[in-house]
Amino acid sequence: MNNKAHSTTKVSLFMVNYGREIRMGIDLRRKGKMEKVTEFAERIRKVQEARAALVRAQEEIKRQADRGRKKAEV
Repeated sequence: MNNKAHSTTKVSLFMVNYGREIRMGIDLRRKGKMEKVTEFAERIRKVQEARAALVRAQEEIKRQADRGRKKAEV
């Protein structure tokens, strides 16, 4: 579930939380290649956009839920 792209954010929940994809096992063929700074910045920008989309969705859901509620009497 953590590595599946979410319908709202279009990226995985692990990526949103940690800024990188989850490692699933060991890939012995993988070389120790460093990503470029521009690629890193683009990846982080996408993660921040995904977080912002989740916050907006959460605020909208709260607004819809609060619309039907009444103020508590003290």
